[in-house]
Amino acid sequence: QVQLVESGGGLVQAGDSLRLSCAASGRTFSNYGVVGWFRQAPGKEREFVAAVAWSNGLTSYALSVKGRFTTSRDNAKNTVYLQMDSLKPEDTAVYYCAAASRWTDVKKESGYAFWGQGTQVTVSS
Repeated sequence: QVQLVESGGGLVQAGDSLRLSCAASGRTFSNYGVVGWFRQAPGKEREFVAAVAWSNGLTSYALSVKGRFTTSRDNAKNTVYLQMDSLKPEDTAVYYCAAASRWTDVKKESGYAFWGQGTQVTVSS
């Protein structure tokens, strides 16, 4: 199994940037095909944010973050990043990273077997 740990969350103002990290231990991300980012705001269901294919760097984004968020991976550090720019109050949520084996249904929670504990991102207006 792989253990995932997110970091980098915090309180920022609208328009600011944050970079989240997702580090893997136990097994490397190369054992899995996909690393995804999801978020859950208070009173709302968890939703897909972004994903990156570990082998070739292929990415996918939710429409709500496309052009503002960028996900990338560092093979040497076994870490995936979510760079969040031009943050908005509606981006406030707990952000989770997750690992999956296949790119198919990358936007669905059910495709991911392992999840981190989440990191809080709060954007004030």
